[in-house]
Amino acid sequence: MRNVAVIMGGYSSEYKISLTSGGVVCANLNTNKYNIFPVHILKEKWACVLDGKEYTIDKNDFSVTINETKITFDVVFNAIHGTPGEDGLMQAYFELLEIPHTSCDYYQAALTFNKRDLLSVLKPYGIKTAESFYLNLGDEINVDKILNKVGLPCFVKPNKSGSSFGISKVKTAAEFLPAIETAYKEDNEIIIESFLDGVEVSVGVISYKGKTRVLPMTEIVSENEFFDYEAKYLGKSNEITPARISEELRLKIEIVSKKAYEILKMKGFSRSEFIIVNNEPYMLEMNTVPGLTNESILPQQANEAGISLSELFENAIEEALK
Repeated sequence: MRNVAVIMGGYSSEYKISLTSGGVVCANLNTNKYNIFPVHILKEKWACVLDGKEYTIDKNDFSVTINETKITFDVVFNAIHGTPGEDGLMQAYFELLEIPHTSCDYYQAALTFNKRDLLSVLKPYGIKTAESFYLNLGDEINVDKILNKVGLPCFVKPNKSGSSFGISKVKTAAEFLPAIETAYKEDNEIIIESFLDGVEVSVGVISYKGKTRVLPMTEIVSENEFFDYEAKYLGKSNEITPARISEELRLKIEIVSKKAYEILKMKGFSRSEFIIVNNEPYMLEMNTVPGLTNESILPQQANEAGISLSELFENAIEEALK
């Protein structure tokens, strides 16, 4: 039997959601096939948590000693949203230790985690993106110049954070500087994007049985101004899978999503967000460790494709072990 470490938690505002995702993964893996070890990766400690007891992880080789027996892992299932699981740090660490893991490689993780760099890399391949402006902490802020470029309303977002933390929709020039303050609380880099008025769809692309597979798309209808934290996790949105779009448009988005996944040499799970304007998909971002709770979008899409949570998670482990 293979020893599987399911890593969860992380160092960002998303750690609670990640703990839920990790719990769902543990609950859906086949215990006749795998020995499952839930591992909490938190700023203050790395610990394997079994039956309410904590066993410290040895960071030298990512092992754990339980009842005087040293346990090493054949594979790691990554369920950490945000840093250090989605930005390349854990991926690089496991690569150095030669431990297979279910997420993409460290470069792809770092690139996709940085919205600005991701969109810059994909643009030359004809993948459309919103008009944008970038700021680093300490940069001079010329409000008129920025708003002339992106227009109003616009979105002010931390460049490297997930779950919509720190994002504001700005409708007037007066709201602009406070929105920048909010975004800087999450990150020292900011991306300001023009508002795209259209249908939002979320597209899961995964490596499934050795092939790139695009899952049925989800249309997101938020009760709030945009698909923010409340909409994502507190039920303030309708997620409609499959999305109510034409077959022609669905194929167009499928081609773009698959192209982005393959250009970037992605592995494992990914979930990309697009806004459709005048029948054209504009990419907003790509997540490489999307939510894996029962309510999360990617599991809903897998379910629609006839893939159960157990099949989805076991496939990820088997793909990693190849």
